[in-house]
Amino acid sequence: MATKPKTRQEARLRRHRRVRKKVFGTPERPRLCVYKSLRHIYAQIIDDTRGHTLVAASTLDPEFDGAGETRCNIEFAKQVGKLIAERALRRGIKRVVFDRGGYPYHGRVKALAEAAREAGLEF
Repeated sequence: MATKPKTRQEARLRRHRRVRKKVFGTPERPRLCVYKSLRHIYAQIIDDTRGHTLVAASTLDPEFDGAGETRCNIEFAKQVGKLIAERALRRGIKRVVFDRGGYPYHGRVKALAEAAREAGLEF
């Protein structure tokens, strides 16, 4: 029998590995990967066949002002989702597969995904 994870982080990484067995980014349909820390939220569009990040956006980008304050809430997640979609569409990427990174599809992750959909990405 498998051992129980000791921390929430270990449990998230375990879920992430399980999801990554099924979710794979191709050149035609790259992977939209989400990571969140306590202060920021990050999104990348990755082509897993080459191992390259095609587009990235986060709350650390210069478009966001207010240095030093926590920028990991639903409003900032929506802005990052919109920003990643705009950058992807500029690069000619319209369809992606969504990798929630082991996080529940709720709150900030859901807000980022819905904002990216509204801005034109399909997944």
